[in-house]
Amino acid sequence: MTSRQTRIAVIGAGAIGGVLTAAAHDAGHAVTLCVRTPFDHFVIDRPGGTDEPAVRVATDPREIGEVDWILLTTKVQDVPGAARWLRALDNGRAPIVVVQNGIEHDESVAAFDLRGPVVPALIYVGAERVSPGHVVQHTPTSMIVPAAEHGTAFSDLFGPDGPTVRLTENFRTDAWRKLLTNLAANPITALTSRRLEVFDEDSIRELALAVLTEAVAAGRADGAELDDDEAESVLAACVEQFPRDAGTSMLYDRLAGRPTEHEHIIAPMVAAAEHHGIPAPHNRTLLALMRALRP
Repeated sequence: MTSRQTRIAVIGAGAIGGVLTAAAHDAGHAVTLCVRTPFDHFVIDRPGGTDEPAVRVATDPREIGEVDWILLTTKVQDVPGAARWLRALDNGRAPIVVVQNGIEHDESVAAFDLRGPVVPALIYVGAERVSPGHVVQHTPTSMIVPAAEHGTAFSDLFGPDGPTVRLTENFRTDAWRKLLTNLAANPITALTSRRLEVFDEDSIRELALAVLTEAVAAGRADGAELDDDEAESVLAACVEQFPRDAGTSMLYDRLAGRPTEHEHIIAPMVAAAEHHGIPAPHNRTLLALMRALRP
């Protein structure tokens, strides 16, 4: 008797949605990519070559039946646009994995009163959507989810050849660590319209270190267990571990004329700093500059 394929709905066809769609397909699951604008086929360029996974592309929730997993991969500011998908697919049983930047995973979907279990997830991957249905993945994928029942099930979803999924007992700390990586690179690349090679400049590294030092203090006050050398470690990763020609989500969004995530990456950090009385002049400045940008 043949076992039924696990049915996965991926909401959002951006870089993250594309990467996870391909990974789920590679693991043998039945994947539906939920999009607003249709395209003929899905293409992903990875370091090993170009693939065209045979996944279903749907523009109407009524086209989809019951699913076993829902992966919400839109940026935080785009979550309201996913409302029709979430309401239609939420069957009270399928876990809703919220794969987003920032520290607002639960809050971003709270307005929907979802019946299914919500699983916050962090993802580390260098990827960009270059056109509708076409994603370029530059680096391997790793993810972090809470060490709970549904987090454990999710960690087994992609198999041994898929993304590395780590279980954590302290998601708050890991979420702040991910926030730090975004604070260091995203606004600076977006404001300069340059890729990570911008961190080769001494003045940029100095600015980034100041931004990160403020954020570490705010994160600690907010309950995150961050190391003494956390700011230096994050900056070193930007400078040493990532390809110099890699970009960031804010840079890609700015170049494409799309809204950026500054209100959900920089603003929550500034709000936490204000709440705990932590000075954050460098982050305030970056936030003001990002808010002043025009598409």
